[in-house]
Amino acid sequence: MLAAEEANPLIPDVWEMLITGIGFVILLFIAIKYIVPAFEKVFKDRADAIEGGLAKAKAAQAEAKAARDEYNQQLESARLEAQKIREEARSEGEKILADFKDRANMESARITENAHKAIEAERAAAVVSLRDEVGTLATQLASKIVGESLNDDDRANRVVDRFLADLDAEQGRTGAAR
Repeated sequence: MLAAEEANPLIPDVWEMLITGIGFVILLFIAIKYIVPAFEKVFKDRADAIEGGLAKAKAAQAEAKAARDEYNQQLESARLEAQKIREEARSEGEKILADFKDRANMESARITENAHKAIEAERAAAVVSLRDEVGTLATQLASKIVGESLNDDDRANRVVDRFLADLDAEQGRTGAAR
């Protein structure tokens, strides 16, 4: 029995198993009580940080999209405002051009009217001067033809008026014959 009583190397000693089991339970208790919660806290913090980073990224992306939309809206508003300003400037330019044209037409009409008046006045003055000169020449010629002096103003005026009337009548007949 000696050989049978000798310990079997495959079966461990009971005390050894008991001490190993108690040590394992103590280590398991320490691991569950202190180490596992620390790991879980680290894992949870990491997960929260990742989720927070994702949330921040989504928020930043949404904020960037909102800023881009606002920028596009402001850009469109600026384009519309610029177009409105261009239209107003074009309209104002057309008004100014029309005003200048109206002023130029009025000034041209005024100058033309003044020129016509001046020409008419000069023509009338020339006719009066010509009548006086023709009257003087006619009086002198009539004096020579009649042989008497026509220095009497009334008589001279009658002779000149009759001569001019005859001259006008002759011009009227000549103009009508043409």
